[in-house]
Amino acid sequence: MASEQAQDQFRLVSPSINHEGKLPRKYTDEGQGAKKNLSPPLEWYNVPDGTQSMALVVEDIDALDPSDPIKPWTCWVVANMPPKLKGLPEGFSGKEEEVGGDYASLKEGHNDYKVPGWRGPKLPSHGHRFQFRLFALDEQLKHGNKVTKEKLLEDIEGHVIGEAQMTTMF
Repeated sequence: MASEQAQDQFRLVSPSINHEGKLPRKYTDEGQGAKKNLSPPLEWYNVPDGTQSMALVVEDIDALDPSDPIKPWTCWVVANMPPKLKGLPEGFSGKEEEVGGDYASLKEGHNDYKVPGWRGPKLPSHGHRFQFRLFALDEQLKHGNKVTKEKLLEDIEGHVIGEAQMTTMF
């Protein structure tokens, strides 16, 4: 019964990252083998009934900030994802119009580098945790021209009907 319930849960996975595993170097901005700003592939399962839209926030939850000991650093924000999508392909970031179809309606928000899209981490030290949070929403929200993590989280308040998380290390 417990394994059946786990299979029915709203889940977020990546074929390139094991849950609690390591973020492969090619998705970072660091060292040999890194591919500049290549977003990792993501897949999700069991989207809750009644979902009208989805949103994604990816953060380095161990980022250091001199004025605040730990401040999550936003790497990626994606809004307006249709619920019929089953994932985002590798390298998708920045190509929503090029890919077209249902992907064309997506809106990539500004990360903490102040630019839209995925920005792979370049860390002063290893051992940071990256949290991927996928929200199922009960309506399609209007976010305006510039979406940030803060604006997105404010907009979705009261509209979240499910949340799936995945954490990886780098």
